[in-house]
Amino acid sequence: MAGFTRRALLVGGGAAAGAMATHFLGRETIGGGTGLPVTPADAPGDILNDASQLSPTRVSKHLVLADDRKDALIETVRSELAEAKTAGRPVVPSAARHSMGGQSLHSGGTALTLDRGWLDVDQAAGTCRVSAGMRWSEVITRLDAIGFSPKVMQSNHDFGVASTFSVNAHGWPVPWSAFGSTVRSITMLLPDGGMVICSRQENPELFNLAMGGYGLFGVIVELEIEIVPNRNLAPTFDHVAGEELGLRFMQALSADKTIEMAYGRLDVAIDGFFERGLLITYRPTEDQTDIPAASGSGIISHIAAGVFRRQVGSDRVKNFRWMLESAISPALTSGVATRNSLMNEPVVTLDDGDPGRTDILHEYFVAPERFADFVRICREVIPSSYQELLNITLRFVDTDRDSVLAYATVPRICAVMLFSQEMSVRGEEDMARMTRALVDRVTEIGGSYYLPYRPHPTLDQLRRAYPRADEFAAAKRRLDPGLLLQNGLWTNYISRI
Repeated sequence: MAGFTRRALLVGGGAAAGAMATHFLGRETIGGGTGLPVTPADAPGDILNDASQLSPTRVSKHLVLADDRKDALIETVRSELAEAKTAGRPVVPSAARHSMGGQSLHSGGTALTLDRGWLDVDQAAGTCRVSAGMRWSEVITRLDAIGFSPKVMQSNHDFGVASTFSVNAHGWPVPWSAFGSTVRSITMLLPDGGMVICSRQENPELFNLAMGGYGLFGVIVELEIEIVPNRNLAPTFDHVAGEELGLRFMQALSADKTIEMAYGRLDVAIDGFFERGLLITYRPTEDQTDIPAASGSGIISHIAAGVFRRQVGSDRVKNFRWMLESAISPALTSGVATRNSLMNEPVVTLDDGDPGRTDILHEYFVAPERFADFVRICREVIPSSYQELLNITLRFVDTDRDSVLAYATVPRICAVMLFSQEMSVRGEEDMARMTRALVDRVTEIGGSYYLPYRPHPTLDQLRRAYPRADEFAAAKRRLDPGLLLQNGLWTNYISRI
């Protein structure tokens, strides 16, 4: 029971973040104006998409790289880089393509999907070397067997490790910054085929550009990451007024250094939008002698998904879900789970069979002292749109002192929001309007937004949220003068700087 009760009964939760639906306006249309060129229907190559299902893109070549021999993988990638350069094709390295706006795609390019590989642990150093394409599910399985856990990873386990670094994703572990802060070094193939090791001491410029650099500077083949002991953790549930949740989150972390994982929730029902909040913090239990193998929530997740999906258009169901999450779940179970079990969840496909809707993520980062302003902004912008907000998860992200495209230049509360969007021109245009309104208002209070999602913000908005974007663009042109590595982020934004 300890393996699934907490996560499953908090209906929908972080697993909802990757929900996918059906195609939008046909496979040959790039939904939402991504800026990616669309190849003719009779052109050769596979059509790939991302988690939004709004970015169907025909590539010239798609190669899945699953070799667990490091030398063989390096030579294959090097060969593909050389071939693509000769052919004049852009190259896009990726793993699961869970972005939502073509950040892992380029029309007519070579798509490299990295998968599986190797993992070598140094328990004394508290690190492991892991292949770029290995999914977090496999990392957890291997580390769990020897009593260890990733120090920081995303809240779901089906992403590739290098992809997590390349988007500098964050998760529930505290009090850290994003995953990149726990990466000691990376081994990367440059566009010219040369191999370099990058760290804070060796090639630090490349390390900082690649962290949150969306694969635009090289193809990562291996990472050295920090690991920590796996533990049994027990949750505490604190009811907090929505506007106070940011400061209360920080106060809890400052007052109790034993907290290892934490997140928050807000009530999304329109009749009490963001008025009620819940702060969940996890601490080690007294008994650490019996630590079960990492598990998942299994069938319970599917039950939770049914409630989650019925929220669309129904405040009654949203209120029912809040009652399950804030009252019934804490009363029915201790919620004790291992650190690994809490992160050992797939991105559950919550598609309800409705071809008219898809799920779209937003993430915003605000200083804790401005969180009440963020709540006010959301109340003024979101309910007046056509979008259905199904879930919001709050996390803590400490200062990012490395990444050039840093979204947390100070300690920030991250708000991960999952919207159900109508798959229509009206729905897409309304989402773009709402997104730009939120980005404008969030940057006005010193915040920022996350780049892996729909390309609705303007270039000026990106530059305001990421003041080093010009530096990033100049470095890209200097270090990859042939522009071999390209994707939707480059096409839509960075190439225009």
